[in-house]
Amino acid sequence: MILNNKKIVLGITGGIAAYKALELARLFIKNKAEVWPVMTRAAVSFITPLSLQTVARNTVSQDMFALSQESKISHIDMAEKADLVVVAPATANVIGKVASGIADDLLTTIIMATKAPVLFAPAMNSNMYDNKIVQHNIERLRKIGYCFIGPAEGELACGNEGKGRLAPLEDIIDAAEECLAPKDLKGQKVLVTAGPTREAIDPVRFISNPSSGKMGYAIARAARRRGAEVVLVSGPSYLAPPRGITFIKTITAEEMAEATMRHYPQSTVVIMAAAVSDYRPKISHRKKVKKEEERLDIELERTQDILKELGNKKRGQFLVGFALETEDMLTNAKKKLKEKKLDLIVANSPSSFDGEVTQVSVIDKDGKVEELPSLAKNEAAERILDKVVRAIGS
Repeated sequence: MILNNKKIVLGITGGIAAYKALELARLFIKNKAEVWPVMTRAAVSFITPLSLQTVARNTVSQDMFALSQESKISHIDMAEKADLVVVAPATANVIGKVASGIADDLLTTIIMATKAPVLFAPAMNSNMYDNKIVQHNIERLRKIGYCFIGPAEGELACGNEGKGRLAPLEDIIDAAEECLAPKDLKGQKVLVTAGPTREAIDPVRFISNPSSGKMGYAIARAARRRGAEVVLVSGPSYLAPPRGITFIKTITAEEMAEATMRHYPQSTVVIMAAAVSDYRPKISHRKKVKKEEERLDIELERTQDILKELGNKKRGQFLVGFALETEDMLTNAKKKLKEKKLDLIVANSPSSFDGEVTQVSVIDKDGKVEELPSLAKNEAAERILDKVVRAIGS
């Protein structure tokens, strides 16, 4: 949603990671952005303009004095039409030139002339990245509003191990969205829960559900992009913890309750997207239960109702719950909204548990229902936060 129809100037400089710009351009286009590639003279040594032009679906620009449409000067035209400038990879050379106010090629001139946000994704030898001059230049640019993502740690092209790899492309896309997202949650402290919980039968077996955590993680990322300070309390999930947030890993409903209650008092917005187990085995065996009897009876007891406790302890927090229903979805969701003293509830079905797409209905405390179309979970997260922003701003 955020990158849809945005014009992105993608600057590629002379680093070995330049080949990844081809895939990065593809990902921007996949997210409905328009990509305008700019290559430095050194970048041409690593990838061909033809390859980049084919992927980006736009002409690759290299010449600072070339004329664009209607005889406009190329660098001024691109600087004015850009919604965002992304430099990936960003070498020590280009970072140093921009930090020193040098504009001696097309890319650095665009950066100097644009009023759009500029995102650098550094990639270089780890010793070079650690150099005090490079670090000073990065810090100088950060202070005046330039954005940075990465670098990552790992094996470098030179054979060294260290910090200097281009950030994962998904992180660059996420950082680009953060540059462009409205900061309408700035100053808010958002607490999100996500994923399932596991309640042990014995050391190797447990009661759980198929929740992947994707919806809660998407909400946490979206809230951070919109300027919030975010805490994510997650049950077991294969998803990587989102960058730039406080991440707390839990397993059981009891652990999730403890972590949630600990961060609840200082939170202003709380979104409970986790699929918490309602029951747990009354007895959890310390050793593996052997397969000896024909049947195994397990007595269950209720787990802590975290959402209800949060509703009873509200002191100005905006509280959002989720209702997973297999029948009478809206009726049951409205009942839960009232009983647990929620400000908003998101109703959905088990069909969206592990997929990339979900279809939800959002109900406010007055009972007004907004049925959202089938959306990717990151888009649904933005729509849910739109509702939160409107509610807390009214």
